[in-house]
Amino acid sequence: MPPVTALHENAHPSAAAPAEDPARDDDAPTAGRVSFASDNYAGVHPEVIQALARANVGHEIAYGEDRWTARLHEVMAQHLGREVPVFPVFNGTGANVLGLQAMLPPWGAVVCAETAHINTDENGAPERVAGIKLLTVPTPDGKLTPQLVDRQAWGWGDEHRAQPLVVSITQTTELGTCYTPAEVRALAEHAHGHGMRLHLDGARIANAAATLGVPLRAFTADAGVDVLSFGGTKNGLMGAEAVVVLDPSAVTGLPFLRKMNMQLASKMRFISAQLVALLEGDLWLRSAQHANAMARRLRDGVAGLPGVSVVRPVEANAVFAVLPDGVADRLRARFRFYDWDVATGEVRWMCAFDTTEADVDAFVDALREELDRR
Repeated sequence: MPPVTALHENAHPSAAAPAEDPARDDDAPTAGRVSFASDNYAGVHPEVIQALARANVGHEIAYGEDRWTARLHEVMAQHLGREVPVFPVFNGTGANVLGLQAMLPPWGAVVCAETAHINTDENGAPERVAGIKLLTVPTPDGKLTPQLVDRQAWGWGDEHRAQPLVVSITQTTELGTCYTPAEVRALAEHAHGHGMRLHLDGARIANAAATLGVPLRAFTADAGVDVLSFGGTKNGLMGAEAVVVLDPSAVTGLPFLRKMNMQLASKMRFISAQLVALLEGDLWLRSAQHANAMARRLRDGVAGLPGVSVVRPVEANAVFAVLPDGVADRLRARFRFYDWDVATGEVRWMCAFDTTEADVDAFVDALREELDRR
């Protein structure tokens, strides 16, 4: 097996920490251990559990004709400034594949960053399930620009080349950076000028809004995004995402594709109820603001430790750092986290809605102890 140099959420457990017994006793030392590996590791927010319990009463019409899904459309319209079609789905990969597939003919291609989740962490799902060609571009910070898009946005009418018809960006990016509304708008105008569409993978969209201090619509509907994959799982939901169609003319056959792609929930009320709980009040923003604040606390805590370098801007809930040789592996005996680039010693630490100041401080203290052991 070739060496792995970028281990993200889906890395093999042995690459990140000793294997744990899922059936372990709750009183075991590792039970409930705080992790800095991924915001996917966090549990479900208590307010979301309560919303699920409220939805779990009586019978409701299946396949989206329930009151929670109707309410989701109302809530999403409030955030985006107008009524938009919303298609709840089970997971982020499903949302991305479904949204992109609905935007493209069979000969279409997507321009994206090399680090994009659709390229690095979805196991070929866009290619295998949707038959989409990905045209990737190297970026210094995970963000595309109009100039970078043009490296792949060419060859229209050439029957020998997959036709670049969609630009896909991630907010926040896989490198923890945020697109500003102006940057998204520039990409949308550039893509539309080429007759292309803009898709936004919003796996951590709430973290971006918390960082930017703007409404969701400012860097989505108002900025010219055509289709949005709205993420909730990384922000405290049990498992709920949605494809949000900001420009209906950008998609074709999405209801049918959702069923074909096995993303149509029969008991959709339980997905919609989670999204409503997140978006109806301020839970979405409150949770993201807290996760971002914990990442800043972590960054500040490790700054100045001998041999530790924070190597990327901390703009949301991710901290990327380089550690001295051997330190990461010893520290992982106490806290789980992933290597980002084994060759350079770069690691990634993620904070979540339930990360506490005490968790961060304990992690920093443990890192300091491991550094002292060198």
